[in-house]
Amino acid sequence: MTGRALVVEADGGSRGNPGVAGYGALVRDAVTGRVLWEGAEPLGKESNNVAEYSGLIAGLRAVLRIDAGADVEARMDSKLVVEQMAGRWKIKHPDMRTLALEARDLAARISAAGGSVTFTWIPREQNKDADALSNAGMDGRTIDRMLGGSATGDAIGGSASGDATDPTNGEVVDEVVDELIDPQPSPPAAGPWEGTPTRIVLVRHGITDFTVASRLDGRGGADPSLNTAGQAQAAAAGRATAHLLGGSSARVVTSSLARARETGAAVAEAIGAAPVVDADWDEQDFGDWDGAAIPDLVRDHPAELTAMREDPAYRRPGGESHEELAARVVAAFERVVAAGGTSVVVCHRKPIMCVLAHVLGIPHDKVWRLAAAPGSLTALEVWPDGNVSVAFTNRT
Repeated sequence: MTGRALVVEADGGSRGNPGVAGYGALVRDAVTGRVLWEGAEPLGKESNNVAEYSGLIAGLRAVLRIDAGADVEARMDSKLVVEQMAGRWKIKHPDMRTLALEARDLAARISAAGGSVTFTWIPREQNKDADALSNAGMDGRTIDRMLGGSATGDAIGGSASGDATDPTNGEVVDEVVDELIDPQPSPPAAGPWEGTPTRIVLVRHGITDFTVASRLDGRGGADPSLNTAGQAQAAAAGRATAHLLGGSSARVVTSSLARARETGAAVAEAIGAAPVVDADWDEQDFGDWDGAAIPDLVRDHPAELTAMREDPAYRRPGGESHEELAARVVAAFERVVAAGGTSVVVCHRKPIMCVLAHVLGIPHDKVWRLAAAPGSLTALEVWPDGNVSVAFTNRT
């Protein structure tokens, strides 16, 4: 049986290459030509190729929201992306390999649902709509607009714009968050990825005065509350979580520390849930360094600070090591997975790093490359067979 025919048109650009980058993509009904979805997003400082791959990935994600079993033709004016995705050109750059694997994973999910994905190069003049959307992304706009024709008939609309800001400087950007985790059950697949996944959204708390002052703030320290900017970030995280869930129910779990409980309360209110505290999601205990200013440690204790960062067994007096932190966080994560359904966990940077390192197999010497800004969202899907898909990270 032939599935619904859809066309993805995708593009990306960078003003400087690398420079200010953004992507744009849309999905059309192949028969009527009607646009069913359009999207755009700024990417910060990236290359043209990263932006182009990001546009393709966004378009394929939108297909999964509209009709996961569709026959899809992905059209792009990037010869490089089309030839690499078709398997005719080698992918040498590590960033491109990562993005290509993500795009291929999405294509595999479409194929597993009974559809197919092919890739076609088109001249730039035939890709003007996606090009216009990518320019909107480079201009700082985030667009996620469902124009009709989704499998469930839902309209997930709206667009928002704003300049990206440093999340620790008191400014808050309240953007539309892509509904990358579909609240409806994913289509059944044969073999791996079968069944309904457990969905987990990790939210980092908003900032405190300790965050602004670059002070270590672990589970054994002063336990400060959110400041005014942190409260605004917590409210924005609540709105973003509610948009992401699209009205579906979810549990809310928080660490025992004040900043996480206060952020969790804002998230829980936004989605209509009652938060539950699990202290295993607390930040690392930094012992006698809790409350210390990082610039002072850099100046006075550089060797010890390096050891705490690089040696997973290093522990400050009265504190805990990274290994001990990871053991309790992974145990808490596995409890959330075992509960099934959808859970929102409001916690801290290092616990979020521990979860991502655990599911992705990232070694300790690379774990600090994972970013988790205050008020940001990170989302995962854990399937019954143990497969894990990281939908997105560090979204503010």
